[in-house]
Amino acid sequence: MVDPLLKENNLENAAIIEKRKPTKPRIGVFGVGYYKYWSQFDGLLDDMLQKQAVFIEKITTGSHAEVIDFGLVDNVQKAYELVPKLHAANLDLIFCDMVTYATSNTFGVVIRSMNVPIVLVALQPDQAMDYSRASTYMQLYNDDICSLPEFAGVAARMGKKVPDMIIGTLYDDPQADAEIEEYCRIAAVLHDLKTARIGHIGHPIEAMLDMHSDSTMLTAHFGAHIVQCEAHEIVTKYQHSTPDEIEPVKERILDFFDTPDPVSDPISEKLRDSDLETAARVTVALEKFIEEKKLDGLAYYYEGPENSETRTVMSNLIVGNSLLTGAGFPMCGESDLKTCFAMLIMERLGIGGSFAEFHPVDFKEGFVLVGHDGPHNVAIAQGKPVLRSLTKYHGKPGFGAGVEFKIKEGPITMLSINSTYDGKFKFVIAEGQSVEGPIPPTGNTNTRGYFKPDVRTFLQRWMKEGPTHHFALGVGHHAHTIEKIAKYLNLEAVVIRED
Repeated sequence: MVDPLLKENNLENAAIIEKRKPTKPRIGVFGVGYYKYWSQFDGLLDDMLQKQAVFIEKITTGSHAEVIDFGLVDNVQKAYELVPKLHAANLDLIFCDMVTYATSNTFGVVIRSMNVPIVLVALQPDQAMDYSRASTYMQLYNDDICSLPEFAGVAARMGKKVPDMIIGTLYDDPQADAEIEEYCRIAAVLHDLKTARIGHIGHPIEAMLDMHSDSTMLTAHFGAHIVQCEAHEIVTKYQHSTPDEIEPVKERILDFFDTPDPVSDPISEKLRDSDLETAARVTVALEKFIEEKKLDGLAYYYEGPENSETRTVMSNLIVGNSLLTGAGFPMCGESDLKTCFAMLIMERLGIGGSFAEFHPVDFKEGFVLVGHDGPHNVAIAQGKPVLRSLTKYHGKPGFGAGVEFKIKEGPITMLSINSTYDGKFKFVIAEGQSVEGPIPPTGNTNTRGYFKPDVRTFLQRWMKEGPTHHFALGVGHHAHTIEKIAKYLNLEAVVIRED
């Protein structure tokens, strides 16, 4: 299926890729109220339960989440009874529905006990009270924000961060609906970060010190398991692939990619039949490997002996990895595990996530080319991606098919994840624009990236934050959503200023 955000961004290539099964995060919902009101105002409790039901319906119809309704908590005893139930549910995110005023003892023990992100939701049913007919009942019916400062203060007193909040109306409020949907996508990211199996083959290129990662620290901070794999596991499947398996993949590749004549780059040629054959055969092997190992992503770099079958296979993962990345399985060349996680975050947010780095600056027009050789997210390409045969891969051994395209024109977001001196991870985030214009015909991705306030200042500010030289590139402006994810992971995050 196609992700709703990909549809929203008119990413036509996503529609012809069979996407992975959507993530199904577990989201808990409990409402809060004040038990003393129910005997004082007939019908108010039923109205509160109906408000909560409407909110839950918004989540279930607008996301793939599994929603667990924990009912209404209206006194401290119920709050204490709720805590073990929340723990047992193995939740990724919790919504606290502020259906009316509630004393903070219904919340204090919850925020103290839970390490799962909690979002306070204050959505009153009416845009405004009808003051000519106003009553205490009507006020309590719309009293959703009344307890927010009390709950925020108690969170601070419990030594916890003040929860995020959604403030608005229950009906006809696109902004509130968008915020609910955003948190559901965040829940999907958090779910997959702590359950993902990310394959790792080989090691980063020896010269690139910024890319080395400690697999234990990736588990410590994200939760995912790093599956240490061997190149021969793919090579063996390559050796046993059959024409009946290879031919349909060749057709799929030719249907998806354009194969134009070479232009100006002397190392590029029109796609050779032999390179198509190799790419298809490797794709068959790679897809079997992913399924067998139950992987959710892969970072790889393995050279193998010169003129060996291992080198042929491991230097020709580009096409298969690009198709898999577009389908929702982030694949990273140069064995860059950290960027694989950045790509996973973007993919689960529904904004793509392609492997990228900085290429030359255009000082005449004020933009920087962002792209890379190797695998990319073809689901967020502008137009039909291109395959070219490359007689050499610059800086790496081997030759074969290279993938070329630019990211969909419009707003873009970049995420670099680097490790700091003390062994933690840091998110460096920026927003810009992918704009129309030619790109180098080199069999690599390249996107014309415009960034505020100007390209020189932006690049200086980006570099000053100590990023890795790779980053994930996605569509739309989502810096603040990614910043929230970093916060929930207790990691440092910096959004590059635009002013």
